[in-house]
Amino acid sequence: MKKTYVVIGLGKFGTAVARRLFELGNEVLAIDDSAEKVQHIEHNVTYAVVADARDENALRSLGVKNYDCAIVAIGTDLAASVITTLNLKGLGVPYVICKATDDTQKQALEKIGADRVLIPEREIGIKLAQTISSSSILDFIELSNEYGIAELPTPAAWVGKTLRALNVRAKYGLNIIALKSGGKVDVSPAADVELQADAVLVVVGSNEQLNRLKA
Repeated sequence: MKKTYVVIGLGKFGTAVARRLFELGNEVLAIDDSAEKVQHIEHNVTYAVVADARDENALRSLGVKNYDCAIVAIGTDLAASVITTLNLKGLGVPYVICKATDDTQKQALEKIGADRVLIPEREIGIKLAQTISSSSILDFIELSNEYGIAELPTPAAWVGKTLRALNVRAKYGLNIIALKSGGKVDVSPAADVELQADAVLVVVGSNEQLNRLKA
């Protein structure tokens, strides 16, 4: 289903987010106070506008309250991020995601109402470290300091066996939430599904258990 997004701040992070959201078929309004940055992205989003997001009236005139989600990607200027976030929440934007550079910014943005705060550099670093620390992990999403979701190739010893027979949850403390095979994704696979050699397992569990599961 097509969703609508506002991306405010068109640095490297904001530009990448706006372009990818648009490529995925969503409606994207990109905002920055730099005409050069707006011009650079105008053909890769639905709308691109030069505006100061610290001005509540400017945001109101752009109809941001009608969008499903706003991403505040302003960067190092905490004051601008705070004012913009307050404006978005005051106008009734349902979900506001903010970019922060450190824990101090993260805490400040959370306190004034941001629904989610990201520290992109840290999250990329954690994902890279988790991926390269285990030769069997293809991709990783951190859920907390202790838990995550990983994509793993099917261990050779599991090929041809059903999920019921493997009893992964009891034996390994992990839950298989999806299978990827032949370009298709099977979400919540049935217990009697036999694992194929080319299948990729999408597994949720503790980081320790995920690292122990070797292909």
